Amino acid sequence: MNVFYNLNGVGDVLLVQIATTGPEAIITKSYGDVTLIHDEVTGELAAINLFNASSYIKVEAAGEVEMTEEVVSQLQEALLKNGAEIKLDVDITPKFVVGHILTKEKHPNADKLSVCIVDVGSETVQIVCGAPNVDAGQKIVVAKVGAVMPSGMVIRDAELRGVPSAGMICSAKELGLPNAPEEKGILVLDDQAIVGEIFTK
Repeated sequence: MNVFYNLNGVGDVLLVQIATTGPEAIITKSYGDVTLIHDEVTGELAAINLFNASSYIKVEAAGEVEMTEEVVSQLQEALLKNGAEIKLDVDITPKFVVGHILTKEKHPNADKLSVCIVDVGSETVQIVCGAPNVDAGQKIVVAKVGAVMPSGMVIRDAELRGVPSAGMICSAKELGLPNAPEEKGILVLDDQAIVGEIFTK
């Protein structure tokens, strides 16, 4: 779940993205200040718009809202106040963490891709990476599934050329770091970086 708020750009509306769905396949239901957006084909809840958001939630963001237990609790309360009987299931664990590449194998169906097994502290994940400098043993930055990149792209479970991939190994440029090099390549951290720790710019 990703949450966005921009009072000056959009107005006093909290935009909650839950799943990806095309604009041609949505249905909406309104409950007071709450609009629920469902996928018409699957019936899955895709998004929630909370109008007059500042009367329900304390938020000062101008863009992505950091998900905390307090924000989730306030959003859940706002839904119930407006008669939207929805139980939120929210993962508020950090989405940008230090990872350690345990193994790197050549992708079976793509010359320029590698299949990496990465320890992210809480779990071990498989990530397909196209960076030329990726290698086993490196400490790197992982954008986990659910992360929102500075570009606005949301990281999702994917399948690249037939191989499952859960997350992204990031470059400095993708992370929006100042003075990021233009050449392609992931950001490699010092060996002292602690696996699983939150990565901060």
